[in-house]
Amino acid sequence: MNATPPAESPDAPADPSAAIGLRIKLERAQRAWSLAELAERSGVSKAMISKIERGEASPTATVLGRLSAAFGLALSKLLALAEQSGERLSRRADQTLWEDPETGYTRRLLSPTAGGLLELLEVELPAGVRVPYPAGAFSFQHQQILVTHNTLLFIEGGTEHRLSAGDCLQLGEPQDCVFVNPGRQACRYLVVLVRR
Repeated sequence: MNATPPAESPDAPADPSAAIGLRIKLERAQRAWSLAELAERSGVSKAMISKIERGEASPTATVLGRLSAAFGLALSKLLALAEQSGERLSRRADQTLWEDPETGYTRRLLSPTAGGLLELLEVELPAGVRVPYPAGAFSFQHQQILVTHNTLLFIEGGTEHRLSAGDCLQLGEPQDCVFVNPGRQACRYLVVLVRR
């Protein structure tokens, strides 16, 4: 007897992978870059970029960081452009939830997608996970991190910040960064972004 896969809940957030792929293709086209040029600038293989653009692969957080840095866009800006719908109200059931296929890291856009200067994200980092980003992924924005559950080790350049629930850190100038969950349970934190 064949099992029927469960129907997707109407309240389940949309999978943004296709929108992200289209946005990356659009950013590349606007710059008149070939796949080879984007691959060289980002350090991501042509094959992977092609799969992402066609919606055949979901990019990892690290890959998205490299691509956004190559475009000269903050990572949040690249994702916001992919998610933009023009709504001023963001209901939980409609919020875009992206999951890194490599680590299980999730990123939920809490803010309405109408644009604006402020963006609010909710991130859940599974136990033992480490996610690096290049400095270019943080350009053109001011950012604060507020830990809501458990502990986050945030490595900013050569400085380590151990943040517990309730701790809030304002990031300095863009540097290579690493988000690490050193614990045995998922860490949850909010990220507040303001365009520079």
